[in-house]
Amino acid sequence: MSAPRRGFSSDNAATIHPEVLAAIAAVNRGHAFGYGHDDYTRSVEARFAREFGDGTRTFFVFNGTGANVLSLRAACRPWEAAICADTAHLNVDEGGAPEAIAGVKLLCASGQVHDGKLTPALVAPLIARVGDEHAVQPRVVSISQSTELGTVYSVPEIRALADLAHGHGLLLHMDGARLANAAAALDLTLREVTVDAGVDLLSFGGTKNGLLFGEAVVVFDPALAEGMEYLRKQSLQLASKMRFLAAQFDALLSDGLWLRGARQANAMAARLASALRDLPGVQITRPVQANTVFATLPAAARDALLQRFDFYSWDEAAGEVRWMCSWDTTEEDVEAFVTALRDCLAPVEA
Repeated sequence: MSAPRRGFSSDNAATIHPEVLAAIAAVNRGHAFGYGHDDYTRSVEARFAREFGDGTRTFFVFNGTGANVLSLRAACRPWEAAICADTAHLNVDEGGAPEAIAGVKLLCASGQVHDGKLTPALVAPLIARVGDEHAVQPRVVSISQSTELGTVYSVPEIRALADLAHGHGLLLHMDGARLANAAAALDLTLREVTVDAGVDLLSFGGTKNGLLFGEAVVVFDPALAEGMEYLRKQSLQLASKMRFLAAQFDALLSDGLWLRGARQANAMAARLASALRDLPGVQITRPVQANTVFATLPAAARDALLQRFDFYSWDEAAGEVRWMCSWDTTEEDVEAFVTALRDCLAPVEA
């Protein structure tokens, strides 16, 4: 058997953290009530309340799309809409699930979205026709942290959006598929970059940071949690053997595992970016703030490199690619990748 392939396609492609596997194995004994009605799952839900603050309610789900859809269903009525960046995962990579499953229209800020981040100036014009029965009513502002373009919202930036949303009677939702990477980049706690900054609803990611599968919808306003049990079931996101989902998050929140994994991924992205800056023909195109590097390179070099490492072509027209580092990316991975890239560039530069 050949050696396992390594790559930079996505943190979804990474392995499961051994501590997560051990946590799953540790609860794989005896019988327990299903659907979260077991003491172990309840203890992990209580752990979330200690992490994020009293009154926090947590609902484990299978995946990120499910977390986002459940969040929107909890926040919006059928005539209401969510405001997001046109580059948001919610808009680009959910296969239309917010509209098809949640029944929520997306109002996308476009044209001037800088590095994937919303600003109050971009959001304000979309809070329009409020009270007009002929128009969809804005209800939620949704941001990705970190963004699909690898950038990170600062706490003042989040607070400014929260203040705008709350001032108009709207909610602030955070798609935190890579929240750990953002918090690590800011050197802040999970609470400081979410509820303390004004976030009302959080899709908290685990799969991209060492979990086998699973995300969590974390609700900071108790009123929003009303009926969530039923919405989760209707959204096909209720796990029967819930303790195995909960165990993964127990591990993630233990001994700083979420932070260790995120710091490793971020550090490897910074190392990769540093090594690329002197390579002829390679141009880093976006700020490297978390665990993602975007760059352009000659098409011939890109195609040759794809034969040796997995990664995504992000913008074919611009020749832009995305290289994603993970919790298990090593210095040796980065060095091997950069060496291979040099080899692939050599014929192009000759």
